[in-house]
Amino acid sequence: MSDLIDRPESALSSTLYRERFLSVVESGQATWPSVERRRGPRRRLDAHDRLDRRATEIPAAPILVPAQASSPVRRDRHVAGYRKTVFTIDIGGAALAAAAAQLERFGAAAGGYSSVYWWGVLLLPALWVMAVGASRAYEARFLASSAEEYRRVINAAVGLAAGVALISYLSKAQFARGYVIVALPTCALLAVVGRYFARHSLRRARARGRFLQEVVVVGHEWPVLDLVAELRRNPDSGLRVIGACVPGGRGSRQMAEAGVPVVGDINQVVQAVMRLRADVLAVTTCVEFGGPELRKVCWALEKTDVDVVVAPSLIEVAGPRLHIRPVARLPLLHVEKPEFTGGRRIVKGTFDRVLAVVALSLLSPILLAIAVAVRMNSAGPALFRQTRIGARGVPFTIYKFRSMTADAEARKSELTLLNDNADGLLFKMFRDPRVTAVGRFLRRYSLDELPQLINVAKGDMSLVGPRPPLPSEVEQYADDVRRRLLVKPGVTGLWQVSGRSDLSWTDSVRLDLRYVENWSLVWDLEILCKTVFAVFRGAGAY
Repeated sequence: MSDLIDRPESALSSTLYRERFLSVVESGQATWPSVERRRGPRRRLDAHDRLDRRATEIPAAPILVPAQASSPVRRDRHVAGYRKTVFTIDIGGAALAAAAAQLERFGAAAGGYSSVYWWGVLLLPALWVMAVGASRAYEARFLASSAEEYRRVINAAVGLAAGVALISYLSKAQFARGYVIVALPTCALLAVVGRYFARHSLRRARARGRFLQEVVVVGHEWPVLDLVAELRRNPDSGLRVIGACVPGGRGSRQMAEAGVPVVGDINQVVQAVMRLRADVLAVTTCVEFGGPELRKVCWALEKTDVDVVVAPSLIEVAGPRLHIRPVARLPLLHVEKPEFTGGRRIVKGTFDRVLAVVALSLLSPILLAIAVAVRMNSAGPALFRQTRIGARGVPFTIYKFRSMTADAEARKSELTLLNDNADGLLFKMFRDPRVTAVGRFLRRYSLDELPQLINVAKGDMSLVGPRPPLPSEVEQYADDVRRRLLVKPGVTGLWQVSGRSDLSWTDSVRLDLRYVENWSLVWDLEILCKTVFAVFRGAGAY
């Protein structure tokens, strides 16, 4: 039996499982027999890999599941610290918002009935904290982890405003509308901005290796490696993999190269978690570790502080598109379709155009000064025009401040062999001799891209979206990469806040496709805020 199970997938394996199924039916058993099925990833191993697996094999430990495990010392104290920080931000921001509303509506010398509103400095913080708590924005799973925290804060502001309106209507109380209109939006704005800076400080600490939760991953080798790679690409997630439990408890050359130690078999998960004092147990796709096995592990860890998370094989699908829906008493994971049309798209387009027009009006003196500097620095026009491909493959003319010499396109063929981004279609040089002195400064702080606001106002581009590609690039796109053309290209995007020109072609495509599949208005606002910091840092721009 063991010899048959260890063989590669073939007709023999289907015969084996048919016999097992018939034996279960004939015997009337209520559960499937617990037979270890040692199937690794579907790939052919060469002699070197087989030798490596034997060399790194870990001796099997007794298959025991403790009835109750003791709680390890938690290392995620930063969650409690972050909660205290945002709690303080909420109280202080609400008090400031109440004071600002009082001064705006009634003035500093107000007296009589209007002086009653000074009590709002004490009342609004209490109401705001209760509203945020009711929206569950203080829960650990939302704190400093995703845009869901911001969304719940905004929901709290909307709910509090609705509550004030309802109480005013039912009690016939006359609240000063100007006071409410100033206080609640200001309160929400201060809460969101305060959280952003608190998160930024936490991200910097995590990038230095602090405030990280240690994770043990369960599953087959390739899903485990995919999850490890994704967590390492996003260190601000606060998760660090310290070991993996794989079927058979055997390591491989790929696992060793990735720096992921194999700490046990899938039947030794609880022992591995307790031995390594892990904070999180992450379960990836694994046939052998199904519902019954996961339930037993959850029972064994329920008296501990260890978090158990399930990582489906949908790494590039964001949380808002995933919903658990009970069907026939089964918790099915429903994946919503990407939204490329509809009301939210109209709202996004309107927001983009209005903000672009406002920005062009406010920045017009700076735009004029840059244009003069470009003309004085080198011969040629101030604006650079180039054909790019927009949504649905429609070409358009993009506008940028000229940062290179006038004959830059003619000289490009001479520099092809010096391309620093040789892994894809993009042409990038760290020290491009065609870039002018003024152009180098403009590129460092992305000032050369400001005229793209004209494209946004015209409707050719969005403020946030994939990088606008050249026609020559689009001609070489694979079918999956063409999904970048389902939305309008953006002035900024995930590529802008994740490394800019330092990114490889593969990473640029991955980030663009992630945005296309999972875009949202809240995510757009988050990317716009991150763009400001990325521009001032100037990293990855050349």
